[in-house]
Order: sequence, then structure tokens, then C-alpha cells
Amino acid sequence: MIKRLLPLLIGLSVCGAALAQDTPATAQSSTSTVTMHHTTTTTTWSTQPPTGGTSEEAVKTAIANAGYKEVKGLKFKDGVWRSKARGGNKKWVELAVGPVNGKVYAADAPSKLNKDEISAKLVTAGYQNVKDVKFDDGLWAAEAKTAHGDDVDLLVDPDDGSVVAKSRD
Repeated sequence: MIKRLLPLLIGLSVCGAALAQDTPATAQSSTSTVTMHHTTTTTTWSTQPPTGGTSEEAVKTAIANAGYKEVKGLKFKDGVWRSKARGGNKKWVELAVGPVNGKVYAADAPSKLNKDEISAKLVTAGYQNVKDVKFDDGLWAAEAKTAHGDDVDLLVDPDDGSVVAKSRD
């Protein structure tokens, strides 16, 4: 009897160990399974861009690639690169550029996400007591606490809800 149970027990323990491995979170629908990956890129606000962040020349290139011309007043302020640039319609627009991702955010562009969706994304990312969520100059701004209880100000991407920059209060 023991000789018959031993292979079964070994097989079950190997299967149990294989199933105990971490697997990525999945969202399931009635027709398919989609694996979700969410990357949050953050930087602490300072007067200087983060080490390894987007350089001034790379920011100018990103702005040009987004269809803007005549960049002026480019400076790193409040955790992001800020500038004015002339668009294809020859009107000046205020821009913010992510310090790490290099994504260009036009101040007059609408948000794909609403206030509640931004709050939910921040809670999912581990922030607590999310408050004062408002859309301003092409980015969402919010105040929150980290998992360690530190107060932070956040700038959030209006398209996917990822944190673009954060600063301690």
C-alpha cells in the first residue's frame, strides 16, 4: 500500500510546488484572458531632473515629435519639464513633459480618465487617503499618503493613471 501511495504523494507535492509559484494578475472576461502589467514611474520633485531622467535635448526632441515647434521657456519645474510651444495651428500651448517617460502633455488636452478613475488607480498603486484630485495643465494632481504614511503630492498621467512625478509635502 505504501509503495502505491509514495509516487502519488511525490507527484502531488511537485504539482503543489509548481502551482504555488507567483503568477501575473489576470483580468478575465467571458471570451478571453488578458494579462495586465502596470508600471509606475516616479521621481521626487526638485529643481533638477532626476538622475537618468530625460535630458533637455531629449525633451526638445519629444516635443518636436509630438508636432510642436518653436519651443520656448523650457525648464524643469514641479517635477516635470515645462515649456510653451507653437502647435500646427500656430497657437502657443503650455506643455509638460514627463521627467522619466518623456511623454508630452498639452495643457489644453482632455483627460481620458475622470477624477474617480484617477483616485482608484492611485489606490491600486498603493497610495492611501487620496484627496484634492484635480485636472490642471494637462496632468492630474493629487495629494496622498504612501504605504509608509509619508505625505506626497502626485502628478498623474491623464491617459493611463500612472504616476508621472511625486514630491514629499
